Amino acid sequence: MIGRLRRRFVIIAAVSLLVVEMIIIGLINAVNYIQTNEREEQLISVISENGGEIPEFMRKDKQHPPHEDGEMPPMHNEKEGEGLLGFSMNEETRFQTRYFVIKLDDEMHVTYADVMHIAAVSYDEAVQYTADVCTSGKTDGFIGNYRYHMTQTDDGKMYVFLDCRDDLRTRQRFLLVSAGISLGGWLLVCVIMIVVSGVAVKPFVENYEKQRRFITDAGHELKTPLAIISANTEVIEMVSEPSEWTLSIKNQVQRLNGLVADLLKLARMDEGVVQQNFAVFDLSDAFIDIAKPFTTLAENKGLTLEVAGEDGIKMNGDEGSVRQLVSILVENAVKYCDEGGHIRAELSLSGNGRHAVMTVSNDCKEPPEVPERLFDRFYRADSSRSREDGEKRNGYGIGLSVAKATVEAHKGKITCKAENGRIYFITKLRVHT
Repeated sequence: MIGRLRRRFVIIAAVSLLVVEMIIIGLINAVNYIQTNEREEQLISVISENGGEIPEFMRKDKQHPPHEDGEMPPMHNEKEGEGLLGFSMNEETRFQTRYFVIKLDDEMHVTYADVMHIAAVSYDEAVQYTADVCTSGKTDGFIGNYRYHMTQTDDGKMYVFLDCRDDLRTRQRFLLVSAGISLGGWLLVCVIMIVVSGVAVKPFVENYEKQRRFITDAGHELKTPLAIISANTEVIEMVSEPSEWTLSIKNQVQRLNGLVADLLKLARMDEGVVQQNFAVFDLSDAFIDIAKPFTTLAENKGLTLEVAGEDGIKMNGDEGSVRQLVSILVENAVKYCDEGGHIRAELSLSGNGRHAVMTVSNDCKEPPEVPERLFDRFYRADSSRSREDGEKRNGYGIGLSVAKATVEAHKGKITCKAENGRIYFITKLRVHT
């Protein structure tokens, strides 16, 4: 159990960290994509607004001297940046940017072609790119490594193609590097979590060990006084006639012996020391053999018990434990069924045929608010009714805890639900094929 707890702790922590890292990686790469995309769009916009070329930006300390008449020559000062992540242009931008421009007249003939700012594209290739874009009917987008944008001019159309191969590579490399670093960090943290998981669950382990030792010691200590009480009761019955008092004592001793046995079994199952003798057996026969005899007990209490089982269902498991599981569920239904109610115990195959579905239900007008809590040890669905009903309600909890532990030992699943005035215990066990 401690090993399962440590694994669960590591898995939950690792999955949570992985989700957080994926969100962070996604946000970082999204910001990088938006930033480069904005830069590309603004570059194309600048080229389009300036007739197909990037204007020359001059620093103040490199301005041309005045003309002979004293007038300053025209110049473009460096554009200020738009914040830390914003786009800005400077005097080097026109030399760092690779692009080509094609202008068409209204009849779609090439009237101007500028391929001087790019070495990877010839005139013919530029014209072909433009023809492909015109055929697509789009005014902007990507074609190969080039982002394009069409601007309507007075004498036709102007297409600006911006070389974005460096940005595309940068985005891809940034994604791979960020993902690789994050994955490496995640693996490192997982290793650290595996190492320190023992320290993290240590307080729970200590409390659990104290509880387990208490249950085990108390169970063994109770055996001796119960044996003495039982023996003394038999002596009293030998000396005098059996009475309702001696019968009550014997019944309570029997109940306490069963409770102690269940407690010790739970403790051993938690420790993992219970030997499960797994073998293939006929689950259908075992279910009928155990459930059918409870029909008489149900009739004696004014109840009706219906048992239905599909033939030929086999499973690989501990037959003794599974038989006890059936006994616990059916006995629980008989014990807590409403007066004059109906009980149904059914065994069938699931829709895909991979699991045996064991359903035990009974009438219950006042089900617990949280049916799943019935599997908690010593849980009382209604403490006030427990005091009023006395013995009827004292068994809630420990038997179903044993049932749940048995199902989990067989890698199955047991659930409880309440609907339409009935309570259902549904068990799924993998069948042998």
